[in-house]
Amino acid sequence: MSAPTVIAQGALEQFGNGLKFLVSSNTDEYGGGQVGGPGEVWDLLSKHLELSGFAVLIAVVIAVPLGLWLGHLGKGQFAASTVANVGRAVPALGVAAFLFAYLGPSKSNVIITLALLAIPPLFTNTYVGIRQVDRDVVDAARGMGFGGFRILLRLELPMALPLIFGGLRTAAVSVVATATIAPLVGVQSLGTPLIARGVYGSAGQIGAAIAVALLAIFCELLFAGLQRAVTPKGLKLGGEQRHKRRALTLTPTRKVQTP
Repeated sequence: MSAPTVIAQGALEQFGNGLKFLVSSNTDEYGGGQVGGPGEVWDLLSKHLELSGFAVLIAVVIAVPLGLWLGHLGKGQFAASTVANVGRAVPALGVAAFLFAYLGPSKSNVIITLALLAIPPLFTNTYVGIRQVDRDVVDAARGMGFGGFRILLRLELPMALPLIFGGLRTAAVSVVATATIAPLVGVQSLGTPLIARGVYGSAGQIGAAIAVALLAIFCELLFAGLQRAVTPKGLKLGGEQRHKRRALTLTPTRKVQTP
């Protein structure tokens, strides 16, 4: 049997053990009790979702109103780019370790860390979504007697919703994936089997990794659907027409040869 075949069989066996961890309990590595199974996995999943949900909610409450306000005023372009760059540069684990030194092992520590991770894409997408609205349309609405607040709610916000939900989509997937660091500061989540290999074994690690991957895919599909649902019909039709024009442009024309 060739080495690649042996490696593939070993990987499949490990993957199968991970799936078994999700659907049935096993004796832990120390032989002191049962680990895994639907009961424990659901408990860890609910805690994981609680951390992620609170973090995304806090980020939405902070980032979206601020992005709407600054985008409407046409100010804060430097702040938007700075927040986006800092959000990509600062590691979540470093923030969690810093907060751990002051807040100790608590849910608030993890939630604040995850919220800080979710704020940059939400704020940047909200700001850009408002600023991309055609200024001529805004001026026309103002000429029709629309006030600033009414323009924001009736014109700019509906046009910006696809990008806002795109930022929410990115934030949610990032938060769900990063919430696995919670056990490092004493808070349980789906990351617990990943960290505590001595208790859960390799099957627990692979099972938890599968669960987190499936959860991230579910969030991606859910928010992609929501993003499409909130896209105004006019923007959808405009996008389809641009796609058709591009397809016609790229379609090669057949030359007719004359005898």
